[in-house]
Amino acid sequence: MKMSEMWTTMGSTLASFMFLWTIMRQYCPYGVQRFFEKYTHRITSYFYPYVRISFHEYMGDRLKRSEAYAAVEAYLSANTSKSAKRLKAEMGKDSSNLVLTMDEYERVTDDYEGIKVWWVSSKVMSATRSPMSYYPEQEKRFYKLTFHNKYRDMITESYLEHVMREGKEIRLRNRQRKLYTNSPGYKWPSYKQTMWSHIVFEHPATFDTMAMEPEKKREIIEDLVTFSKSKDFYARIGKAWKRGYLLYGPPGTGKSTMIAAMANLLAYDVYDLELTAVKDNTELRKLLIETTSKSIIVIEDIDCSLDLTGQRKKKGDKLSDDENEKDVVGRKEVKEEGGSGSKVTLSGLLNFIDGIWSACGGERLIVFTTNYVEKLDPALIRRGRMDKHIQLSYCTFDGFKVLANNYLKLETHPLFDTIKRLVGEVKITPADVAENLMPKSPLDDPHKCLSNLIEALEEASKTQELRQSSPIKEEHEEILQQNGTIKENGDLPGDKPIHQCQRWLVNDT
Repeated sequence: MKMSEMWTTMGSTLASFMFLWTIMRQYCPYGVQRFFEKYTHRITSYFYPYVRISFHEYMGDRLKRSEAYAAVEAYLSANTSKSAKRLKAEMGKDSSNLVLTMDEYERVTDDYEGIKVWWVSSKVMSATRSPMSYYPEQEKRFYKLTFHNKYRDMITESYLEHVMREGKEIRLRNRQRKLYTNSPGYKWPSYKQTMWSHIVFEHPATFDTMAMEPEKKREIIEDLVTFSKSKDFYARIGKAWKRGYLLYGPPGTGKSTMIAAMANLLAYDVYDLELTAVKDNTELRKLLIETTSKSIIVIEDIDCSLDLTGQRKKKGDKLSDDENEKDVVGRKEVKEEGGSGSKVTLSGLLNFIDGIWSACGGERLIVFTTNYVEKLDPALIRRGRMDKHIQLSYCTFDGFKVLANNYLKLETHPLFDTIKRLVGEVKITPADVAENLMPKSPLDDPHKCLSNLIEALEEASKTQELRQSSPIKEEHEEILQQNGTIKENGDLPGDKPIHQCQRWLVNDT
């Protein structure tokens, strides 16, 4: 038989086969088609030496995107998209960067320890469409992995684990970090929606811009970095992978800024928990379950959020009819519509920190802040719950130099010696120093800003001398402390510069 005749016969045969296949797909019932496809795949599997694994975007009720699909997508976008000829660009749901992924039906190869595998991006259209569907297009996207059967064990036990691990790390690096807050229980959204609302976390604070002593700053950074790399260590010693930090000190010393710097250093999300909006211990536990790993759970001013002063009832005290023997710490009324008094107990909060439920998820920091650490119950802040206590105190000269570099871009100046002497004599917070260093007009040069700070420090020093020579009456000071106007150590909170507050205090006396 001549070559031309052979090609003619082959072409005719293929054309006939395609015609019959088209007729069968168009007129043959769907069930019959599935029957033929099933047995065709079964027959060819005896001769086809390759294995295929599919990763579908949605599984089950299609309400939640598959974590495996997302990890594969991130892995391929970083490792194989350079070899793809057709790409699609999109902004990921939780990503701050533009993501390039394989277009539909694109095929790329990947090498793993000398093994060659093939990835294909595909999609299929659903045979039927549900009238109750939330999705306008009934298409099912998936990635298909193909490899030789002799490498089955290596691929399923090692390569897929490598893909999932790398994909998750890439997603974490590219994700858009968030700042969460909780709402009162009666305002929680409908079923299957989260109890937390969020915005993009964009706080610019870093440890480089914090007014702290270099040694203390270095110690905190090393502690945080060591924790973030200690997954195996915590598993070996049998402890949940979490750590508690207690930040305490006068107002204006940078406690909130410290939290933002911690989040930026470790690339963690931040959950700002408002205890007065939590109805009871059960809701507190639900909020904990909803948090993710690689996050910081923050309760700011915990001494003000609820009654956690540690003043338990003595044996001789009688409990009211509405109280039991538990330490009910939530007695403030939520004045919003539909709200009720918080019934969060001290034991519930302690279980939230280090109970059994605190082990759900991993790589979490729990941070409390307070102005009055001595008022908190010792059980709440003991080591093991609040593992590291960090005191943020008044501004030192090292802290001032950081602020001068931040605000004025100065590393040295003739007025620094005067400021060094005054800062060592006067208690002034970093917030007050920053306010005086802040230029108030385009005409304010660094010399004028430093002069303003010196003037404020000198006036504060005179005020302190006047207070020492003419002390405040004890009963007057006690009233001011109860009203929150003056702290127990005699220093004034508030937004006003310290020298203005102290001058007002002396005049008022």
